[in-house]
Parts: sequence; C-alpha cells; structure tokens
Amino acid sequence: MSNPFDPNMLGNMGGLMGMLGGVQQKMEDMKRKAAETIVEGQAGGVVRVKMTGDFQVKSVTIDPKAMADREMLEDLVRVAVGDATDKVRAELAAQMKGVMGGLPIPPGLLGF
Repeated sequence: MSNPFDPNMLGNMGGLMGMLGGVQQKMEDMKRKAAETIVEGQAGGVVRVKMTGDFQVKSVTIDPKAMADREMLEDLVRVAVGDATDKVRAELAAQMKGVMGGLPIPPGLLGF
C-alpha cells in the first residue's frame, strides 16, 4: 500500500477520508472490546490485580501470608498493578496494529 500521507497523493483525498472513516469505526469497536477485556497482573505469586482494557482495576487479591510485611505488600501491589498495566498496553498495541491496517502512525502518538 502506498503512503496515504504522501503529498503527491493529495488528489486521492476521498480515498484517504474513506479509510479514516473505517478506522474511526474500528477504533470505537476496539474501545468497546477493551472495556470488556480483563487482564491479570501479579507479583510474587501472592498479589493479583485484575484490570480492564480501559485501565479500570476490577479486583485486587492478596494472599494472607503477604500481610505480615506491610512495605513488601505495598511494593507487591505496585508491581502487580504495573504488570497488569503493561499487559493492557501490549493488548491495545496489538489491537491497534490491526485497526490501523498499515497507516503510518508514529510510535507513541496514540498515548499507550
């Protein structure tokens, strides 16, 4: 596929606009799917965090044996949330790659 942002392709703006309209619908579908997707982050096998694809924490589960050391528990919760967040970002990036279908989007532009 040629680069739709190539200045020499300005005569084909209708085609580009059509592509962008399709991408917009796919983005809405992806947002809806992300809200329904749940990933699980974990730390040390004793803290688990379930998070949706739109970064909403749904549950935090802590094994009772982790309760003895408060500072360690705080660190484990932070790590589990970070792990879940990383998994959501990876899932969104994979979905976005399919949605954008070859459009040249600079890395980091989408904010996740």
